[in-house]
Amino acid sequence: MARPSAYSQAAPIDPSPLRLPASADGRFRNAAPPRGMGWLQGLRVMLRMALGKPPGTVPDRAVPVQALTREALLAAPDMSLWRLGHSTVLLKLQGGFWLTDPVFAERASPVPFAGPRRFHAPPIAIDELPPIRGVVLSHDHYDHLDRAAVLALAPKVDQFIAPLGVGDRLVGWGVPADKVRQFDWWQGTTFAGVRLVCTPARHFSGRSLSDGNRTLWASWVLIAGGTRVFFSGDSGYFDGFRTIGERYGPFDLTLMETGAYNADWPDVHMQPEQSLQAHLDVRGGRCLPIHNGTFDLAFHGWTEPFERIAALAAAGGVPLLTPTMGERVDIRFPTATQPWWREEAAAAASAPAAA
Repeated sequence: MARPSAYSQAAPIDPSPLRLPASADGRFRNAAPPRGMGWLQGLRVMLRMALGKPPGTVPDRAVPVQALTREALLAAPDMSLWRLGHSTVLLKLQGGFWLTDPVFAERASPVPFAGPRRFHAPPIAIDELPPIRGVVLSHDHYDHLDRAAVLALAPKVDQFIAPLGVGDRLVGWGVPADKVRQFDWWQGTTFAGVRLVCTPARHFSGRSLSDGNRTLWASWVLIAGGTRVFFSGDSGYFDGFRTIGERYGPFDLTLMETGAYNADWPDVHMQPEQSLQAHLDVRGGRCLPIHNGTFDLAFHGWTEPFERIAALAAAGGVPLLTPTMGERVDIRFPTATQPWWREEAAAAASAPAAA
């Protein structure tokens, strides 16, 4: 099994049958390999992405966003959470702030002039954020790892917490090595009163045609006092969710991938039915669907992930949280949230507050 870099400060590895050891060429592999697309199918998908998107994959109106200020964040009570977009979530745990997969770029792309464009601005700019105790990274895809954001955040971040190889990438970009810790699955650390465990996911990695799977992908467990949060990162549905639930559940809240799914890539992103099952597998309490509402990354309508998971959660009796971007959520005692993606709800959310 691959060894962490010297600066990782990792806990001992608990070997997992869900991932094979890194191969001789340094590439990570799922024990149950995702079904790949042949070159012809891949070409068909790329052409459809470029030329054949159905209507409705992008909003035809402004997405409501509740603007945030540093003062409001500092004044907020502990165990608060704010969704900033896609899989970027800001949490206030044990008096400090934590970020997951920070993406503030206009596009989820290697170039600034092409690729999926944001539906909405982030609720707060990076320079307005208060000091950040930790940034938790799931993998290195462009919609989860924003190089410009990482470099802008670095001066105010105490620690970047990453899967194997992703930490090396950060250091290569210029992040000080003493600010980076990286872990294999089932490794973890406790920092600033928060316990973090790198847990399995079924996905892949890479930022170019030549570096596929040279870095690890992961989900994460965050434990702050008696409160437990599960962050799924990106994953296809697999048995690992049940194992995570057995080892670390139950969770007060799951941040569960629900979006960018398609029948052409069934093993690396979950359909909403699978997202709900993964929530149940990890023994989640409330579910907050992420990986939606910010970028056009598939062929489904942009509101479809919300509608499908909302219907499924209601039928299954699962408490669902769908906060507006920038809306504060109390992790332990949340109040009901609204279906802001619906036209009438979005109009109400965008209206000025009554005097």
